[in-house]
Amino acid sequence: MSVSPASPAVDGIAFVGGGNMAVALIGGLRDAGVPAVALRAVEIQPEARAALVQRFGVQATADPAEVLPGADVIVLAVKPQQLAAVCRSIAPLVGQALVLSIAAGIRTADIARWLGGHTRIVRAMPNTPALVRAGITGVYAMPEVPAAQRAQAEGVLKAVGEVVWVADERAIDAVTAISGSGPAYVFHFMEGLIAAGEQLGLDPEAARRLTLQTVAGAARLALDSPESPALLRARVTSPNGTTQAALESFAASDLVGAIARAVQAADRRAAELGDEFGKA
Repeated sequence: MSVSPASPAVDGIAFVGGGNMAVALIGGLRDAGVPAVALRAVEIQPEARAALVQRFGVQATADPAEVLPGADVIVLAVKPQQLAAVCRSIAPLVGQALVLSIAAGIRTADIARWLGGHTRIVRAMPNTPALVRAGITGVYAMPEVPAAQRAQAEGVLKAVGEVVWVADERAIDAVTAISGSGPAYVFHFMEGLIAAGEQLGLDPEAARRLTLQTVAGAARLALDSPESPALLRARVTSPNGTTQAALESFAASDLVGAIARAVQAADRRAAELGDEFGKA
């Protein structure tokens, strides 16, 4: 597993699906300087199509034949349960394009089968902080994908955050469990901290502001520091102090074990989704 350096700009990108993640990627690419004329989208919902055109100035249509031929990169941004039918419908239009799938759980071998044997496929697992250009994406490429097209995939994904490549596709399920689902874990922790603050007498807005800025600040400190989270935690924990009392309560509840079990459950479910949707 490796974190990638900055990648070159890409153009000729067609999105199949215009949901939140497609919007995040298109917005990130536009902010990065990719011209609207180089971006196009297939979206069946008229309201969503109109929103893409109005917000980003890109071409948006309900007909894949109008935008997929000639695209360098085709981003599959539809729901996992829709992907088999979508791939079969666009298979004649793909040509030699790189196919970049951000559909959760769907394995590259199944996408290749649905595309009639096309193997220039990269599978990616982004996360929702991509909406504010603070995401991170785990990425796997089929062996047949050349270096130039790997760079194209990276260029698309780095428009909304960092990129981590994995050599084994099975690791994408772990990526899903850690970073794909991870924002929900953090939000859940925030919910609990806010509620605890209110129980201690803080007004709701004060509890919210204290919680959100504490989480944001701690994350920034961890990102900017060369020290491990374990060492940073230790430096906040004075012997017999308030932090130690809280951490001892966490330990008594086996918080670390609970986190591990939760992530393992997410990893198993990601694999199950691949099995379920891959049967199509």
